[in-house]
Amino acid sequence: MEKVDIMLEPVKEFLLQVVRFLPKLALALGVLIAGWLLAKFARFAFVKALRAVNFNVLTERAGLDGFLKQGGIQTDTTGIFGLLIYWLVILAALIIGFNSLGLTYITGLLGEVVRFVPNVIVALLILSFGAYFARFVGNAVVAYCKNIAIQDADVLGKLAQYAIMTFVVLIALDQVNVGGDIVRQSFLIILAGIVFALALAFGLGGKAAAAELIDRWWPRKGKNGGE
Repeated sequence: MEKVDIMLEPVKEFLLQVVRFLPKLALALGVLIAGWLLAKFARFAFVKALRAVNFNVLTERAGLDGFLKQGGIQTDTTGIFGLLIYWLVILAALIIGFNSLGLTYITGLLGEVVRFVPNVIVALLILSFGAYFARFVGNAVVAYCKNIAIQDADVLGKLAQYAIMTFVVLIALDQVNVGGDIVRQSFLIILAGIVFALALAFGLGGKAAAAELIDRWWPRKGKNGGE
């Protein structure tokens, strides 16, 4: 009888561990189900709130929604925000569930992802408002240049818009810690190179072209009138 008890001891221990583990597993599954339902509600409420304040109109006018459609993405920027909120809640539920099971290593990894998602949301907000502001400035530059009879107003407007968008993208990338100093320094080097190349071109062989361009933008009234 003793031998039988000794042989059954590992089985008893295993069954006890299973009995102790089942409540934890049931709690983790309950947390995941509740988290999934909460994530769906949070996504719906967040998207509804953004559309209520016409955030989708802002992103559409900024050109972000058109950019997403050109890339084959069916949803708009507001939908992407809703998706990020959805996964933020899901990840939080997974952390609670795995933590109840004692899987601290996995919860640590998921915690890093959860801390990253808000940065992505902030970066998207920066891109949304920055793109809208860049387009607004570009249109304002075009309107001003046309009012004072400067030719190539559309080109100048695009240059102003792209210059602002470049800085906006750099700020957004810095928010998600992508590139960092390397991206910023590379941009400054490229910008300095372009400015230097333009200055050199105008200085060495482009005097006539520069004079013609200035004359197109600011025509002199007395040029052909003998003044």
